[in-house]
Amino acid sequence: MKIIMFCFIAILTTASFSQKDKTISTIDFVQIVDNNYDELIYYYENNWKVLREMAVKKGYIQTYQVMESPTADSTGFDIILVTTYENDQQYEKRETHFQELIKEKGALKLLNDKKPGDFRKVIYNKENVKQWK
Repeated sequence: MKIIMFCFIAILTTASFSQKDKTISTIDFVQIVDNNYDELIYYYENNWKVLREMAVKKGYIQTYQVMESPTADSTGFDIILVTTYENDQQYEKRETHFQELIKEKGALKLLNDKKPGDFRKVIYNKENVKQWK
């Protein structure tokens, strides 16, 4: 399975020499820590996903995806998060835009008062992944 993950990342990263009018994505591979599945899902549904929905409505991102990997595989990750920006301008303003949205959304919502470090570990993060068209 690690070969599949490597191939997936290699395919996505080889597109980085593309032109400015192509979409740009950020990708996180996340592992559930200590079987805290409910806490992880709650966190992403009530925070990460909410912020992306707000960002789509405001035109700050093009789209987003949350994908779950079978827990029985050996890749080391359980969730893949993808945020896709329409162009370089959206991507370059991502930090400013998400800080604005975080203030607008309000307090972090957590299940069982567990902090993100208690239930998740980002195994791998890839920024500035450009898609071929």
